[in-house]
Amino acid sequence: MGIAERMAAAERIREAEEARDVLRAALTEVGVTLPSLGLDCVSLAADPPYPLVELGRCAPRTARQLAAALSAGTAPGDRS
Repeated sequence: MGIAERMAAAERIREAEEARDVLRAALTEVGVTLPSLGLDCVSLAADPPYPLVELGRCAPRTARQLAAALSAGTAPGDRS
């Protein structure tokens, strides 16, 4: 992989980390914690990496909290 490809891969990873952090912060605001929230290791190991945000596993109670928070929220892009 050349320098340009490595830089593009690093930028994709930074974007995925930022998306994970934004999601974690938004979930925290509504009282939801996804303990396994992170980047998917398999997608990082691809050549070139195509990072995915892994939501992971959670207890049924957390799943219900997440569903309630989503139901009470606005549609994506409607936040002002």
